[in-house]
Amino acid sequence: MRTDGGSGDRPAWLDSFGRPGRDPLNGVHRRSPVRELDEIDLPRVLDSVLPVIIDEIRVRDWDPKAWPFTVPAVRSLAETGLRLTKPVTFLVGENGSGKSTIVEALAEAFRIDVRGGHGGRLYASPFDRGILASRLQLRPSIANKKKVKSFFLRSETAKGVLEFMSDLGVVGYGDRHNAEVSHGESFLQVLEGRFNERGLYLLDEPEAPLSFRSCLALMSVLDELADAGSQVICATHSPLLTALPGAQILELTQSGIAPRTWRELELTTNWIQFLDAPNAFLRHLVSDPSDTE
Repeated sequence: MRTDGGSGDRPAWLDSFGRPGRDPLNGVHRRSPVRELDEIDLPRVLDSVLPVIIDEIRVRDWDPKAWPFTVPAVRSLAETGLRLTKPVTFLVGENGSGKSTIVEALAEAFRIDVRGGHGGRLYASPFDRGILASRLQLRPSIANKKKVKSFFLRSETAKGVLEFMSDLGVVGYGDRHNAEVSHGESFLQVLEGRFNERGLYLLDEPEAPLSFRSCLALMSVLDELADAGSQVICATHSPLLTALPGAQILELTQSGIAPRTWRELELTTNWIQFLDAPNAFLRHLVSDPSDTE
């Protein structure tokens, strides 16, 4: 998905991000993956290019009067299904639009603990599976989901999950115990330790604890996962993440679910307008917006 351009206008503070052969999380130089053409077994490479892990979501036996099918976007999913056409899909919408509900249901349907963490382990949640998860049909059907590497990074419950994994010394959750690092640093440790193999990665508002620069690092990780044949489905409020080139963007509104370009998103428009003229918003919200001049 990446298209590398020239670096003449590159800001100095971006030096650790996105350069070929560099780790976007810590800047450690790695051997460049580029090889001469005669070193590459082209048929083998082409055979290894795999489709997305989930290309269609459908819902069976649903009740239009029951929650969450009363939420317009979830009802739209139930009525028409949803096609996932790119390695990275972003779900964007207002609070209560159904983004997290859909991502959580996908995690449960894929046998990942709804609280988050890596898949392939015993389902440990004390809660019953949600109504939507029990009715989802994922296509193509994957008989043994435990054989597909998967991870659910859920901002709402991540602190407890990541500290629990640190207590147990589970590999891939960071060299430093999560109680000794910031919330954002704990996310970065997991991105480095777990988001490194082909698989299904589900994220629910992962930008919540991340700074601007750390969000750039996350973008680079998502791009590398896509290049490696992984699939990412991410619910987000971030205009930064959704700018990832080549991603599928779906906006959840009161009318249902609709494909959008980054420029078409209400999220993008709102942020551009605010950053361009904050007082146009602040004069309706605070008594004296002049301090922002």
